[in-house]
Amino acid sequence: MTKPYVFITRKLSDEAIQPLQEIAEVNMWNEEEKAVPREVLMEEVKKADAILTMLSDKIDKELMDTAPNLKVIANLAVGFDNIDVAYATEKGIAVCNTPDVLTDTTADLTFGLLLSTARRLVEAAEFVKNGEWKSWSPLLLAGHDIHHKTIGIVGMGKIGEAVAKRATGFDMEILYHNRSRNHSAEKRLGAIYTSFDDLISTSDFIVCLTPLTEQTKNLFTAESFKKMKKTAIFVNVSRGPVVDEDALYHALLNGEIAGAGLDVFVKEPIESNHPFLGLKNVVALPHIGSASTETRVTMMHLCCQNIELVLTNQNPKTLVNKDWLLLKKQN
Repeated sequence: MTKPYVFITRKLSDEAIQPLQEIAEVNMWNEEEKAVPREVLMEEVKKADAILTMLSDKIDKELMDTAPNLKVIANLAVGFDNIDVAYATEKGIAVCNTPDVLTDTTADLTFGLLLSTARRLVEAAEFVKNGEWKSWSPLLLAGHDIHHKTIGIVGMGKIGEAVAKRATGFDMEILYHNRSRNHSAEKRLGAIYTSFDDLISTSDFIVCLTPLTEQTKNLFTAESFKKMKKTAIFVNVSRGPVVDEDALYHALLNGEIAGAGLDVFVKEPIESNHPFLGLKNVVALPHIGSASTETRVTMMHLCCQNIELVLTNQNPKTLVNKDWLLLKKQN
């Protein structure tokens, strides 16, 4: 009996894929620093029963129409805006993600980015490394306090709630805006629900953790940044397209806000001449929200497990398109 074929679009640990290799033929794109080219992916899906994908892989109608045997797409991320989920469901393809396992790791990074931007830590470290530290002075690389300030979290899901929990350690007032009330965060952490406009105009730190949808695309506009305090710090660890990057650049350049900590961008990876990189009040990271060794390995195992379950005619652990189960039962 021929084993099912699985294509993995980025190099994973041997330990993570070993159980999958026992039930399937596994082929893996081995260039760690380079995304799989579209033409290679298009060729591989023609024979694939399953694919394990990254956020950088566009899984659209064109691709799925060339994949007659495809049964499951396991995305190594919480988000899945790179996948046409509705069309996958129509085609009877299960779509899986990696929720929950990266909540605390991403919250750690988010708060670290907030701290680094506010206290100018990256700038200060480079100042020392470049031999610029010649003397001490009272306002040398003076940044902004975090304690006792107001944090505004846009997108109070599990990661947002974990960030809010960390903010309590700094005695911060916690505001949040979400499409629905998070009563757990209100009760446990004292978070206060408010409108988007009130949040951005009141908060000292505006932290964006909202998923990318048609409603949240370009949520942060030039008008949004004009409403913020001149001392405000903007932090984005969600998706690049929720922000109008030109508007953010000009807000930073013109002193409309004090700084920005960014882990995500509209186009990734960014070029070395990207306008943000010329601004001292920007801390830019290469989309490493969940990048701890422990968490990334756990994500790999979960993706492989989801694939194995679907290929052995079982239900995956973290299914995105719940309608797939109904279609499966009907068939």
